[in-house]
This record gives sequence, structure tokens and C-alpha cells, in this order.
Amino acid sequence: MSSPLLRGPRWADLRLHRTALWTAGGLIVFAAALTGYFRWAAETYPTSLDGCGPGPCEKTFLGFASAQALLNEYMSNASLALLLLPLLIGAFVAGPMTGRELEAGLHRLAWTQSVTPARWLASKLTVAATLGTAGTLALMGVFHLGASGMLGRWNWSLSWSDRGVYEAVGPALVAYCLLAVAVGALAGLLVRRTLLAMSLTGLVTGGVLLALGSVRWHLFPVSTVSGRASGTPLSYTMHGLPQNSLIMDTGVHNAAGERFIAGQCSPGQMADFPCPSDTRITGWYAEFHPHSHFWYVQLIETGIVLALAAAAGYAAFRVLRRRTP
Repeated sequence: MSSPLLRGPRWADLRLHRTALWTAGGLIVFAAALTGYFRWAAETYPTSLDGCGPGPCEKTFLGFASAQALLNEYMSNASLALLLLPLLIGAFVAGPMTGRELEAGLHRLAWTQSVTPARWLASKLTVAATLGTAGTLALMGVFHLGASGMLGRWNWSLSWSDRGVYEAVGPALVAYCLLAVAVGALAGLLVRRTLLAMSLTGLVTGGVLLALGSVRWHLFPVSTVSGRASGTPLSYTMHGLPQNSLIMDTGVHNAAGERFIAGQCSPGQMADFPCPSDTRITGWYAEFHPHSHFWYVQLIETGIVLALAAAAGYAAFRVLRRRTP
């Protein structure tokens, strides 16, 4: 006997899109197996292989000088690929899940089977949000499997503040997927055309991703460290910066507190563009986000995205109510 949670329209949605769900599940399993293999290879063959002198490598691991180099490249690409996940989920909800049914008139059949329009939409949002969240968490777990111990180390290219890595290791990615579900449902109800709804959802979701990605490090106050100037270049005078920090701004200042960019002035007049003759540099400064700010920024951004998702979901029900006789 089926569970009450999978009865009615929810069960129908799962049955209707079972091919897509099985395909998505297979891709997750494949990603986990591939990541696990690369991780095992990187720990088994941690150093460069012999034969990589001045000329081409005679002995490589799948074309790379070492398994670590292969894992590094793979995880960098995987982090960027995860940014496409909200777009894919939103396009699926806007297209096959709502837009196509509205375009073909299949929704009327459900509405005549003792299913109200509000329940019909709530079912689709529930199924899409649940499966999207579960798949996202699974892929985030796979990413953690591959990136464990790599973030912030000098010999790896992954950093906690990088685009893609930042989303993959925090709750923000789940929030973006929920936003994509709500925007997809709203777009499908508004335009009632499969391809147009998919395009509109991708445009809106991608725009939010880009916009918040550009301002996220301005959502929380930066930390500042400063010190007295010396006769050495600025890059050698900045002591006190925590390791693995995201530097937002650096420069020097005079006795009055006026700031100059590091390329314009430096202690000892060693820059390519020296300070004006009447300017005396007395110290340096650096504004940065330490790693401890990661969760503050994540929670603030997640709250903003969830608020947008709630607004889009509410708008979807309002549109459905206005267009339902």
C-alpha cells in the first residue's frame, strides 16, 4: 500500500516523470563513483609521476602529470557545474512539469478528478522541491567527498570563496534550487508555453545567481588590519592577515588617514606610480573576510534567496487563482 504522501497528484507526478527521475538518480550515482575513484587515485598516487622532465611527460595518469592534478581539475569543473543545477531544476519545473501541461490542456483532466487547482499546484511544488533538495544535497555530499581536505591548501586551486565552491559547501545552493522551483512554476503559469517558460526561468534564476554572487561579500562587514609603513614594498609589510582570507581591498594611507591604492603609493616610494611629493605615507591597511565570515554570508544570502522563493511561490498561487474560473 502506498504512503499517504505519495497518493493522488503527487503519485501521478512521480509516475509521469519517472524516466527523468531515474536518469537524474543514475547521474548522481555515476558522479559519486567517478569522484570516489579520482579521490582514491589522488591519495594513492599523490606526487607527480616519473618521466615529466623538460619535455613532454612519458608517463601520465589519464593525461595528467599526477592523480592529484586530475582531481584538482575535476573538482574545479565540478564546482562550476553545480552552479547549473538551479537552472536545470527550474527549467524542468517550468517546462515538462507545468508549462507543457498548461500548453496541452492536461491540467483540466486533473482538475476534474476532485483535485482543486491550488492542490494541483501545491503537489507539483512539493514534489519538485523535495526531489530537487534531495538531489542537491546528494551532489553536495559527492562534492564534499572529492574536496575534503583540499580547500585553502596552497597546492590546490579550490578556495572557500570561489564561485561554485562557495555555493557547493553551504546551504545557499539548496536555497537557489528552491527559488528555481518557485520561479519555474510562476513562469509556467504566466506564459503557458514550454520553451518560453524554460527560457524565462533560466533568465530570472541566472540573473539572481549573478547579482547576489556579485554583492555577497558586501552583505557582511569586512575586517580590517593595519600597520606602520616601512621601507619595503607593501606586499612584504602586511602582517596579521589570517591565512586563507579573502582580501577585499589593500592600500596605504598618510598621516591624515587618506587612503591610496597599493599601485599608486607604497612605502619607500617603490611603486611605479609614486605618491605626490607632499604626501608622506605612514601606514598600510587591508580589508578582508576571514574564513569565519563564511557562514555569516551564507546565512544572509540564503535568507534573501528563500525570501525571493517564498515571494515567487505566493505569486504563482495568486496567478493561478486569478486565472481559474
